Amino acid sequence: MSKLQLEKKIRAIDRDIDKLRIRTKDSKDLKSLEGVFDTSTLKTLYHLANKGYIEALGGVISTGKEANVYHARGRDREVAIKIYRIAASDFRAMQSYIIGDPRFKNMKHDKRSIVFTWTKKELRNLKKAHAAGVRVPEPFVSRNNVLLMEFIGNNETPVQQIRVVPLTPDQAQDAFDTTIDYIKKLYLENLVHADLSEFNILLNGSEVVFIDMGQSVTLDHPNAMKFLTRDIHNTIRFFRRRGVTADENQIMNLITG
Repeated sequence: MSKLQLEKKIRAIDRDIDKLRIRTKDSKDLKSLEGVFDTSTLKTLYHLANKGYIEALGGVISTGKEANVYHARGRDREVAIKIYRIAASDFRAMQSYIIGDPRFKNMKHDKRSIVFTWTKKELRNLKKAHAAGVRVPEPFVSRNNVLLMEFIGNNETPVQQIRVVPLTPDQAQDAFDTTIDYIKKLYLENLVHADLSEFNILLNGSEVVFIDMGQSVTLDHPNAMKFLTRDIHNTIRFFRRRGVTADENQIMNLITG
């Protein structure tokens, strides 16, 4: 795509965003929308804006291969909007986390249906985790490929991933203990995060927050225990570098015993 074509497309996106009563902060934010706000997504956001969930779109919180997360304002709170790219999402990888989950056994297998199911799955997983006492972004609503949830941060500044937060030995131990407690709480509620690492844990002061739960599976899933083992391994690997001593077998027994 030429620079002129890109500028025309960005201006067209800008006009569509204006129709949604959503603002963007600068041209950098507009360029981040390239490939994300297709016609279907714009219609979805228009619906959510009309329902009062969205009043203003701010900057980008994170970008990934399959989804972008944006800061936004609702009527009385800051919110995070996660938008899955229908065209770019790796639907084959998504299928491996959905097929075998009895909650979604009637899913159609075209790309759009898989992405929509994935978005709905993340909403349900967040609700389940939240009800179990695990600190996650409180989920609000999903529609098609768009998920709205609590913004973890303040005044448009998101909380950092734990991997970049300096930790004292005591802070690392406390965060580790909380992380293991959350994994156990999920397990007792028939859920495994399935992609847990220092990239999917936020640290808000001393508060541990789990994020990115689209791939989370119930214990009925054929790979649930494999995913749980991987979550425990990744958790211990990270916290060992922060001075925490733990044994994977002991932690597995603590969680499943």
